Amino acid sequence: MKALEIVETGPQALVQDLGRPGLAASGVGRSGAADRAALRLGNRLVANPEDAAGIEILLGGFAARATALLTVALTGAAAPAMVDGTPVGHHALILLRPGQELRLGPPPAGLRTYLAVRGGVDVAPVLGSRSTDVLSGLGPPKPEKGHELPIGPEPPTFPLIDVAPVAPPPAGLVTLRVVAGPRDDHASDPRGLAGTIWAASARTDRVGMRLEGATLAVPEGAGSLPSEGITRGAVQLPPGGEPVVFLADHPVTGGYPVIAVVADADVDRASQIRPGQPVRFRYS
Repeated sequence: MKALEIVETGPQALVQDLGRPGLAASGVGRSGAADRAALRLGNRLVANPEDAAGIEILLGGFAARATALLTVALTGAAAPAMVDGTPVGHHALILLRPGQELRLGPPPAGLRTYLAVRGGVDVAPVLGSRSTDVLSGLGPPKPEKGHELPIGPEPPTFPLIDVAPVAPPPAGLVTLRVVAGPRDDHASDPRGLAGTIWAASARTDRVGMRLEGATLAVPEGAGSLPSEGITRGAVQLPPGGEPVVFLADHPVTGGYPVIAVVADADVDRASQIRPGQPVRFRYS
């Protein structure tokens, strides 16, 4: 059986595909890769279907050993990578021979690196997906040191290119495009969102990017709305006035207004913003 043996997980390593669409009416969120574009690119490089499961690695510190000949690719945050001590590149095909170890250091920018394996990570799906939702607990268990992740059969198609010229996530100020949210009339000054340079707080995770650096005025009675379903990228205004950008494992609103929504094309970039990194919003 082809497998990747986990040697080190780093702060967090999760199996992720593109999630569970179409189950929100049953209370099941989509979840899936936080940076969907990075997972898709990795899968395209190794000629997998774009929705094949890979490994989402938070801030490096990850190592895995191949039990068989494997073709892999790294995308997303450009963590320094080595195979048995020899540096290898990102956004490129990497061949792992049986017994060889792939090891990642901490990336200089961005949060999440994706490891795509030709054949895909073949753990048992839950409700049609191999993604782990850290908020609900749905999905496969987190890989731990010593686990062997099974790899599926190779697809019939072959890789078309060896490397993709893709820029890594930025280290400085990130601008996210937004549109007005469905409940922006429940904030005193929703457009104040675009008048501040925010910073991602240390409480940022797969559920949401919590912002700090200023507060938006919250009118009396805010937080009394009926809970509603929301989309990835929704910007919610809690009573403290510090907005939250909901990401892959977001909940429902909990009664607080959604004052803006990040353009879907920018949500993947939002998922790569590190704690302390500056963020601004621009209405489009």
